[in-house]
Amino acid sequence: MGQQQLLLIILGVIIIGIAVAVGINMFASNAVDANRDAVTADLTALASKAQQFYKKPTTMGGGGNDFNTFTLGSLDATNGNGAYEVATTAPTDPVNAVPGTPTLAVGASAQTIYIIGYGKEKGRDNSNLVMAYSTVTPSAITAAVIN
Repeated sequence: MGQQQLLLIILGVIIIGIAVAVGINMFASNAVDANRDAVTADLTALASKAQQFYKKPTTMGGGGNDFNTFTLGSLDATNGNGAYEVATTAPTDPVNAVPGTPTLAVGASAQTIYIIGYGKEKGRDNSNLVMAYSTVTPSAITAAVIN
């Protein structure tokens, strides 16, 4: 009877250890997915602001049918989900991307801009941050996830 109880205790400890390990992995995966979703939602909201800016006349503080002076305010550039910036070219590689380095050329006539978001969690490659961007035109917003 003593050996049987000892084997049951050892088996129970092994099963509990496996369950804890699986739970930790699931939690980490959900944290990354939640961060990616939050960054994408923020990008959509910022893209909507960019379209409002585009359509607003310059006399009212808008772009007058141009994105060339659109910038993110300090409250829009960072939040609990990540950091955001405006660019004139779409990002392609999360390794070469540097958060906080805006690439919008002032004075350029921009009819399409890209708002790039960098999350706080490591993305699919387990080494770089979650990264997504929105392509903003006067009439459309599309989002793409890079990492």
